[in-house]
Amino acid sequence: MKTLDGIPEQIGGVADHVHLLLGLRATHCLADVLREIKKAASRWVHEDRRIPKFGWQEGYGAFTVSRSSIDAVRKYIETQEKHHSKRSFQDEYLDLLKKHEIEFDERFLW
Repeated sequence: MKTLDGIPEQIGGVADHVHLLLGLRATHCLADVLREIKKAASRWVHEDRRIPKFGWQEGYGAFTVSRSSIDAVRKYIETQEKHHSKRSFQDEYLDLLKKHEIEFDERFLW
């Protein structure tokens, strides 16, 4: 994020996914930001953590968050492991897409 001039508000993950709460400028291109984050993270995982078979899925999901919701999103990210022990990420993500009437093709989600 340093080279992208963004602000990492909260980062957390579990075995099969990661959540990033990022502060970005209006001039940022989301695809470029995610490509750079994935590239840097892959380098770290392969070189520092020495996990040769690690790889990112091709896509990603991204949502804007209002300033008034940042604390709630931050807390959600902090408690992912506990949260997903009760409800899978896949179920939660599908419900989120449906709730907000976001069109999707399930063939490209996982």
